[in-house]
Parts: sequence; C-alpha cells; structure tokens
Amino acid sequence: MADDDLTPSDGAVLLALMAEARAMLNTELFELYRIDVRKPQRDKLNRLRLLRSVRSRRTYQHDLDEKGWVRLQTPVDVSSPRARAIGGALLAVHLNLLNRVVPRSEFESLGEMFSRAAVTPTRRPGNLEIRLRGAYTALTAEPGGWVSLTRIRPFFTDVAPADLDAALVSLSRGGDVNLVPENNQKMLTDADWAASVRIGGQDKHLLAIGV
Repeated sequence: MADDDLTPSDGAVLLALMAEARAMLNTELFELYRIDVRKPQRDKLNRLRLLRSVRSRRTYQHDLDEKGWVRLQTPVDVSSPRARAIGGALLAVHLNLLNRVVPRSEFESLGEMFSRAAVTPTRRPGNLEIRLRGAYTALTAEPGGWVSLTRIRPFFTDVAPADLDAALVSLSRGGDVNLVPENNQKMLTDADWAASVRIGGQDKHLLAIGV
C-alpha cells in the first residue's frame, strides 16, 4: 500500500470512478453505488489532486485526476471493520487487475484498460517478459512452483511463436528464473514438445520464477 492517508471510503470513491472511467455527478454515484462524496472528503481528494470536482447546479461532478489514475497503479486500502467482506472483495478485484489481468493484456495501465475511448494498446515487444511473469503468477500458487510451457503459451496467442521463444530465452537469464527439461520425457505429449523452447541445445518444458 502507498504511504498516504486515504481511508477505505476514499479508496472506494477512486475505484468506482476508475471502473466508470468518466465524470460522474455526486447524485449519480449515490444512485448507482450508494457513494456520497461530501465536502470534507471532496476537499481532501481535490487537495491531493486525486479527484477533480466541479460545481454542477446543486451538486458536484467528480472525475479522476491524472494523479488519481497513477495512484490506482498501486493498491488502495478498502478494508473496513463495518464492511469487511465488501472491502475484501474490492481489494481482490483491484489486486488481480494489477497483478494478473493487466500484465497479460495489451494495455500498460488501468487507465488504458478502462478508457471509454478506443485506445490503441501501447504495450511494447520488450514487455513480453513482464507478461510472462504475469502469466506465471496467474498459474502458480507460490513463487518457485513449476509451470509447464504448455500452460503458458495460451496467454500469448497474439504473439508470434518466434518472438515468444526469444522472450523466454531472455527471461531465462534472470537470476530468479529457471527453465528446465521435463525429467520424465516419456510423459511428454505432442503439445508439450510443441510448447517447449530450445536453450543451450536442450528443449525446455518447465518454468519456475522466484527460485
């Protein structure tokens, strides 16, 4: 979590506006999500430049400021003893978006992902290693667990096999990465052989990160 004084209620406001990705009247926020941004909270979030609020007749219209989008690139604390399950669910959604969904998408940030405008993905080929780490994290319960490349490759149907092979070779040079052949090669299927990558004269079938 970032070192700031955001409350769970503040975090919920930011997450709701992130999901809607548009300016919203306070009355609309309340009607849809029972979120009421009152003056002290409004002043605080505007002062931190996380929110832009403008007067609109008898209410205010709110929109995420640029700093708000940047802030949401790290988790916000939405835990609350009065609504623990709701806060936990929001945190689960946010963490999985950050750590699992965005890394394997074509987008660089939550701002791109939630944009209501048509956005041309800005992910660059060099970020394939980031996506590989994200795919690995999605498929294993803990760092260091072995994952078959047969399970990894379906995350990259948009990538040319040769480009993915090159990214795997580059990734294998990381100090926390291990790519190895399957010991019992009699167990390998045609799909396992097709998914393997050749490094140092050997076909590698299994990936571990965090070793």
